[in-house]
Amino acid sequence: MDHLLSPYGAVLLASFGGPNGPDEVMAFLRRVAAGTGVPEARLTAVAEHYYARGGVSPINAANQALRAALADELTRRGVPVPVVCGNRNAPPEYDDALDAAAQAGADRVLALVTSAFASYSGCRQYREDFAAVLVGRDMVLDKVRAFFNHPGFVEANTDVLVAACAELGQVDRVVFVTHSLPLAMQDASTVCAPGYVAQHLDVAAQVAAGAAGRLGVADLPWDLAYCSRSGPPRQPWLEPDVNDHLVALAADGVRRVVLVPVGFLCDHMEVVNDIDTDAVATAHAHGMTVVRAPTVGTHPAFVAGLVDLLLERAAAERARGAGTAVPDPVRVGPLPALPDRCPPDGCRREAGVGSGRPAACTVDVDRPPHTP
Repeated sequence: MDHLLSPYGAVLLASFGGPNGPDEVMAFLRRVAAGTGVPEARLTAVAEHYYARGGVSPINAANQALRAALADELTRRGVPVPVVCGNRNAPPEYDDALDAAAQAGADRVLALVTSAFASYSGCRQYREDFAAVLVGRDMVLDKVRAFFNHPGFVEANTDVLVAACAELGQVDRVVFVTHSLPLAMQDASTVCAPGYVAQHLDVAAQVAAGAAGRLGVADLPWDLAYCSRSGPPRQPWLEPDVNDHLVALAADGVRRVVLVPVGFLCDHMEVVNDIDTDAVATAHAHGMTVVRAPTVGTHPAFVAGLVDLLLERAAAERARGAGTAVPDPVRVGPLPALPDRCPPDGCRREAGVGSGRPAACTVDVDRPPHTP
């Protein structure tokens, strides 16, 4: 195995998953909500969002498109390794994906998680999943670092914001939107400082400044808002909700808004329902003109950046195996790059509390080097 991704023989594109038909919707939602205390009535209401779209989540097609784009870019760079898809909550599951990688001859796999930001849901929970699926397997599975401040992600988001601003013309406000989290989860994310909120503020500031420069304006006023809250009412979550924020902006005379789903890589249900349907309806009801910027999806700069991240981690592992210095990770902006090997207490559900399951890659600093 002699290529730029060595010592890895395959890439796992690890994602959340979604139903592929109406008969899968409720089972999918119950699996997502297991152990969270979300009432059945809430799941039934959310199910209607899927039924209205044929019971199919758009995340599935988006992940397949990203998988194909990654495979093409790897091949273009002389790294023709298999790229397999695996999901937490729906087929194909991680077991299926790792079976496919093993059948292709890979005994060491590099996982790319479809979340740019580090938190329990976007990092540690995936690592717990990986630890569970590795039981009984003679395989090493490493995870690429969170990449919120990688230049490919920032550049792609800048491009889509510029395009949305050009479509709207005059822009009064840019509202970056991401998935809300319980406050306890946000606080726990700061162990791998900077935390979840700080990561988003960093990206938003860079993207807004870059877009303003390309549009030839002094600045683009912007805010960060949240969507898709799902916890019990008594549990505090990150605010403001995007709908509440749009109402407040309208009351202040803001009339022309660009919504940027910076917390999402593709158009899945939180984007097409919570932003495209609910938030846009709120904006229109309050006299606003609104354009929603695309997600980064398979934007060429984003795909190239993801491959850069894969090759960066491979180079780091080769350096560790040889006992030489690990190259500095590539990043843009004032915040540091997050570590490619997570600390044992990083990204817990809340301070000092995980899910009760072990997490892969939490102690791999002490793991002996793997010999291909």
